[in-house]
Amino acid sequence: MILKRGMAAYGLAALLAAILLACSSTPPAATPTANLSGTSWRLVQFTGGDGAIRVPDDRSKYTIGFGANDVLNVRFDCNRGRGSWKSSAPGNLEFGPLGLTRMACPTGSLHDQMLRQWPNVRSYVIKNGRLYLSLMADGGIYEFEAAP
Repeated sequence: MILKRGMAAYGLAALLAAILLACSSTPPAATPTANLSGTSWRLVQFTGGDGAIRVPDDRSKYTIGFGANDVLNVRFDCNRGRGSWKSSAPGNLEFGPLGLTRMACPTGSLHDQMLRQWPNVRSYVIKNGRLYLSLMADGGIYEFEAAP
């Protein structure tokens, strides 16, 4: 009888410890922020929904800059352009149409892929100094680092 009570007390103590641990307030690992204005980023890599990774030949050829008044400046390899952006809530992101130059980029460029997928960006998060743009329907994630 004493052994059963001791085990029950031990089980109750373990359960209470687990509940307290679960309720402790720890900051989230990634914090979305609606204040992208004034930031500039360059592409590190794209990870597709299938896990395939594409890395640019030169990070400085793929940049985005979030300007004031919702103005977006981009460089997708050999083309540059402007568009608009808005964030209705932390973590939400929507891009307007882009006006781009129309040069033919070299084989292997990420230009066509980025241009095709750009309207499908729906959310973002900033984690460890990196900006992650997520495509809808688990289509992939663009990872950017702060531009120098």
